[in-house]
Amino acid sequence: MTLLINILMDGIAYGMVLFIISVGLTITLGLMRFVNLAHGAFAMTGGYVAAWLMGKQGWGLLPAILAAIATTGAIGALLEALVLRRLYRRPELQQVLFTIGLTFLFVATINLVFGPQVQMIPLPAWLASSVDLGFRTIPAQRLLVIAVGVAVLLGVYWVMNTTRFGVWLRATVDNTAAAESLGIPVQWVYAITFAAGAGLAALGGILGAELMPLEPFYPIKYLVLVLVVVAVGGMGNIAGSAAAAVGLGIVETASKYLASDWGSLFFFAAVAILLGWRPNGILVPRSART
Repeated sequence: MTLLINILMDGIAYGMVLFIISVGLTITLGLMRFVNLAHGAFAMTGGYVAAWLMGKQGWGLLPAILAAIATTGAIGALLEALVLRRLYRRPELQQVLFTIGLTFLFVATINLVFGPQVQMIPLPAWLASSVDLGFRTIPAQRLLVIAVGVAVLLGVYWVMNTTRFGVWLRATVDNTAAAESLGIPVQWVYAITFAAGAGLAALGGILGAELMPLEPFYPIKYLVLVLVVVAVGGMGNIAGSAAAAVGLGIVETASKYLASDWGSLFFFAAVAILLGWRPNGILVPRSART
């Protein structure tokens, strides 16, 4: 029972980190139809900014997180406005090649500025401690990750389905010309969406630094994991991405606990099974079409 609880708690926490990082890509790839393979670079950037502010400048955890999210979101908005929006109507191959090149630019820059060593985010005492739930003592950091993941899921779902901005985004994606004729600020919608996705990726990079260590090749190392979550969850399906991230996080954690010698074999086997069973997303019926 103790082993099962450890697997579930660590797996859910790991899955929530994957979800927070990938939810922005779920929107940009699934709704905006933009193949951004540099998305993991935003998670790395947020983690590095927070680690630098806390380790070198003596900032507290919350101010460092907010500053890192704002900085990464600003970088994302700037890239979208200056470069990426010119690629929206280009073929997918051009989007892939450019964003892969952008990823290597981030990797080289981080390696030049910070060096190749792993960056640590020092945790405050209250977050480094454990919480007694009665039946089990759980690290406070794991509980925080899970709580933030649930909050992000509910927040993104609320924005996308109940707010005017969500309506604007869907209208802009479905028919840009019609959206512009109705007075929707299309360019601002794209910029804000991209910045928000970059900021959420930064949040995931910070919260998940213990599970996914920060180092220069971070965006390349974890690119496949993020793409898998988006593919298994379904393009543009927020709830599906959350379910895929948590489920695959538990599978990956269980394999590390019970069969570490097999590496990620069970993780990718689960991915193959899920995609074969629900090719359009695990919460989308097999007969549905995206």
